[in-house]
Order: sequence, then structure tokens, then C-alpha cells
Amino acid sequence: MSNKVSEELVGKWLKGWSLSRDLPLPDRYKSGFRVDVGEEKQKTRYVFPELNDDFIQLAETVTEPWVYLKVCTSHEELKSLVPERWIFKPEGYMMYCSSPMSIPDTALPDHYSAEIQCMTPEYFTVKILCNKTEWAAVGRLLIVNDVAIYDRIVTEEKHRRKGLARIVMARLEEIAVSKGIFNNFLVATEQGKLLYESLGWKLYSRYSSIVIPG
Repeated sequence: MSNKVSEELVGKWLKGWSLSRDLPLPDRYKSGFRVDVGEEKQKTRYVFPELNDDFIQLAETVTEPWVYLKVCTSHEELKSLVPERWIFKPEGYMMYCSSPMSIPDTALPDHYSAEIQCMTPEYFTVKILCNKTEWAAVGRLLIVNDVAIYDRIVTEEKHRRKGLARIVMARLEEIAVSKGIFNNFLVATEQGKLLYESLGWKLYSRYSSIVIPG
């Protein structure tokens, strides 16, 4: 992929992110996007594909708490350009995978089972249960045009280090392939980035988030 971040691709990812959380779809805001999240500690989020005057002007204008500004750049590039009232959240990583993931073994451990739910024709969840009752891991897949958006991949702490996240990713990939989708995209944490890299995902862009806490 090109080093320039695709506005179209970021818009597709944000649409998938919003659908995964049952939120309003993104609206355009100048060269970026806006989502009305409506939570106490996240009222609104603005997402920009690049660090530009639109982003900087918004950072200078906003003074109310719990409005998140997000942009495809590193903390280092951003820090000197925004007022000191903004707090930096842990850096994220936009990642992509356009070839089959490298997951050699997707057999579930003993006492675990997988459950696939089709929420809508474009929205799927994979849940892994322990002893058929206790949920251990979950992940979501959103099909947005020609891209599969992977979202909210979570393993409960007591069930970690058993390869469950890899299995969730494999099941989600199977769904995407069954829909004829081979372009995969997600935003990872620092810890998640290591997992996805081990599966063959590559870094697309650094992703910074700032907020004014209450």
C-alpha cells in the first residue's frame, strides 16, 4: 500500500467501527469525519486521515471535555502542534492484510467451542465459549464495500495464552473469504499489533488520539 493514507479507506474503517457499536454512521467534517458517540466519556470523535490545518484548527478551537480528536500520524509529529490541555491516549496502529493469514493451527482447545452469529448480512460475530456457557473470546467482522473490518477482538484474561484470539481471527477471515473479500483492515493497540504481525498483518499508519479529560 502507498505511504499516503487513503481517505476512502479510513472512512470505510470508521463506518465499520460505528456499525460494530450501533452508533450513527460517520459524517464528513472538512477533510475528516465525525461520529456522535454519545457516551459520558466520549461525546464525539473526529478522525482525520492526515495531520493538516483542519485538524490543528479543531484542536485549537475545542475546549470541552471528552471530545476525541484522532489522526493518522505519530505522537512525535503531533505533540508540538496542539495546545497543552490535550492529553495523549496510547498510540494505535492501523493495519492491513491482503493475503491469507498465517495461522497454522486453528483447532480449539478442549472444553472450548466457537459460535458464529450473523447480525446483518454485513456484520458477523465470532464467540468462543468455555464449557458452552462462559464466554472466553470474541471478535467482530464488518463488510464495508470491498473491505473486511475486524473490530473489538477481545480475550478474557483468564482464558489468555491459549491461542483463542488467533482462532477468532481465523474464523472471521473464513467469513470474509466466503463473501469474496480479501482486503482486511483493523486498528490495533500496542499489544494487539504484535499478535496481528505474527499473523501476517502489516502496518498501514500510526494512529494518535487526544482528548481533554473532565
